[in-house]
Amino acid sequence: MHLAEILLAGLLIVVFIVSLLANLLVLICFLYSAEIRKQVSGIFLVNLSLCNLLLTILNMPSTFLAILNHHQPFGDCICKALGFLETFLTSNTMLSMAALSIDKWIAVVFPLSYTSKMRYKDAVIMMGYTWLHSLTFPLVSLFLSWLDYSSMYASCTLHIQDAPETRRFMAFTIVFHAASFMLSLVILCFTYLKVLKVARFHCRRIDIITMQTLVLLVDIHPSVKQRCLSEQKRRRQRATKKISIFIGSFVVCFAPYVITRLIELLPYVRINNYWGIASKCLAYSKAAADPFVYSLLRQQYKKVLLNIVNRILKRELYPSSGYNSSLDTENEYCLHRAS
Repeated sequence: MHLAEILLAGLLIVVFIVSLLANLLVLICFLYSAEIRKQVSGIFLVNLSLCNLLLTILNMPSTFLAILNHHQPFGDCICKALGFLETFLTSNTMLSMAALSIDKWIAVVFPLSYTSKMRYKDAVIMMGYTWLHSLTFPLVSLFLSWLDYSSMYASCTLHIQDAPETRRFMAFTIVFHAASFMLSLVILCFTYLKVLKVARFHCRRIDIITMQTLVLLVDIHPSVKQRCLSEQKRRRQRATKKISIFIGSFVVCFAPYVITRLIELLPYVRINNYWGIASKCLAYSKAAADPFVYSLLRQQYKKVLLNIVNRILKRELYPSSGYNSSLDTENEYCLHRAS
């Protein structure tokens, strides 16, 4: 194996481990916490995590084996199935991110009417459209036999062998990426920029009130004023940073692969195999980044994970005593009284 292949294989192993553990944690938090399950956005997050988890378990190992063996790791039937799943899951994850951005936009821009505009039923309808949209292209490609092993990406994906089909395949590939990557990117940019505009507006209002308060408080210590001004600056930067992460991670992970797939369609253009595999690994890395971008770094998920760890530790410390069960019964009673 060349050094480049070793590095790509190592990168894929790291992405696989992180993606597997992180997406499993998101699903565990969803099953453990009733509060998270009540949130409409939880439907989008679970769908995103499930797609990423399936992509991790089914597609990443086959790409890893192809990098090591330099040929198709499985038979034609399994290869077509893997290509079908990759096309479907990749498109589904992109549209799920777009759905999450729409949910965030409605929550921030229309906070008073959010409960009527984004109900559980509306979220299920959006997910139904996402699945229908994502299934269309792999079904068409399966019917036209456009799913095959590509050595350029070391994976089973959209690929043709026959030259007469080139024009139809070019049109199909362009439409597919326009309806998945470009559509999701446009929705992400529109919704999150609207969210950023509203966030900056509220920050300005808070800054004005803060400055008026500081002017009235003549005897306030200079260090307190400085902390207030610093907090204003951090508040403005926090909103911009979050929006940049949402859009930036999507572009950085998916754009190189999509651009490579489109450039590949041009006649007399030869893509380096190492770059093709690297762009594929970069697209896979979005599955590892999504749990942190959308879920695990939020305070709510941190609390749920901490509660899970605490319960596990208590059961290990008191395996045979009745302390743990009585404590759980008391907690359940308190939660019932509070609700």
